[in-house]
Amino acid sequence: MSTGKGSSKASVKAQASPSLSPSLSSSLSPSLIPLSDTEAMLAPYAVSSLNSKGRLHSESKPTGRSEFQRDRDRIIHSAAFRRLEYKTQVFVNTEGDLYRTRLTHSLEVAQIARSISRNLRLNEELTEAVALAHDLGHTPFGHAGQDALNECMAPYGGFEHNLQSLRVVDDLEEKYAPFNGLNLCFETRESILKHCSKPNAEKLGEVALRFLENRRPVLEAQVTNLADEIAYNNHDIDDGLRSGLITLDQTAEVPLFKMHLDRVLKQYPKLDGRRLIHETVRGVINALVTDLLQESLRRLSKAQPVSVREAQEAPPLIGFSPEMAELNRELKTFLRQGLYQHYQVLRATRKARKVIEDLFSIFMEDPRLLPPQDYQRSKVDTPRAIADYIAGMTDRYAMKEQQRLTVPGFSS
Repeated sequence: MSTGKGSSKASVKAQASPSLSPSLSSSLSPSLIPLSDTEAMLAPYAVSSLNSKGRLHSESKPTGRSEFQRDRDRIIHSAAFRRLEYKTQVFVNTEGDLYRTRLTHSLEVAQIARSISRNLRLNEELTEAVALAHDLGHTPFGHAGQDALNECMAPYGGFEHNLQSLRVVDDLEEKYAPFNGLNLCFETRESILKHCSKPNAEKLGEVALRFLENRRPVLEAQVTNLADEIAYNNHDIDDGLRSGLITLDQTAEVPLFKMHLDRVLKQYPKLDGRRLIHETVRGVINALVTDLLQESLRRLSKAQPVSVREAQEAPPLIGFSPEMAELNRELKTFLRQGLYQHYQVLRATRKARKVIEDLFSIFMEDPRLLPPQDYQRSKVDTPRAIADYIAGMTDRYAMKEQQRLTVPGFSS
């Protein structure tokens, strides 16, 4: 990645890379790029159009929007993004209309992440694109579905939704005539890879090179990772209380939640019900975001990175203070023990695993049962094509597909 000190160095580096087509920025001088007010005010350690490595396939520059706005727009218009509306966060989509789904979760992550990025003078548009794309490869039925599919795929290289998200944007989406995938900017693709094993990194090449060189993700990706954690912890509490699987008395035993519950009750002694929960959760989110900003600014001030590369080579520069990190850890422990291990959630998890296992087994036994396009892909790599098909399903489609294949007379 370039140092962020100008487009000429970024251009030389992009053109020298054997795995990437010449960067868009390599053919444009800074004077020809109409920078928005936001991009002109970016910190030197932020990713911008000027220090981007560009796209795998060369395209003309976008008109009236930045490169990362184009990435965001392509993600929003993708089929994989629309399918997130019917994919489980914690509660299966059919269990209720008000629970979070992967889509609403992604929107909430983007909102939190953009706010943090703005205050740190990072690239909001890149941050938003990564936030909206981070769950594109998630299976139906949340982590239960991922775990089941990973076990099915264990003899064939495994399955990880993070890698699948990159696979979706690089290959599986079919919207553009000249290329597969969405042809996103290098930094967006690299940031989608939150985790990557050494063997997988070696296969993926430059987009996963940081895992082999022990570099952190760009700061926009670090922000998104923690915004993701803030969002799902607090919104899982909200959904858990709404469902009745956890109670307000139980959450009041969690120090971080109790701190803000007591504050709300002191200010509004007669408040109860949903308003009390919303005010408390809002206070917890605000406290986490405020602490994250203050601690990150402290780390940035100490490290003084002057380029994107320096920020990646430094210890993590985005994070909570030690005190808040401990409070957040206690919140996560409560959710794991009180909500995710609740017997009703475990029952739903078991049913979800059964659906995934049945589908994988049936298609492996006879790939001809796959839809025609997926069947053609299976001739190249049968297990991976089946995993692609299953991972792309929504909760309700997966359940119907299982019934179509296992229940006599079921054809809807």
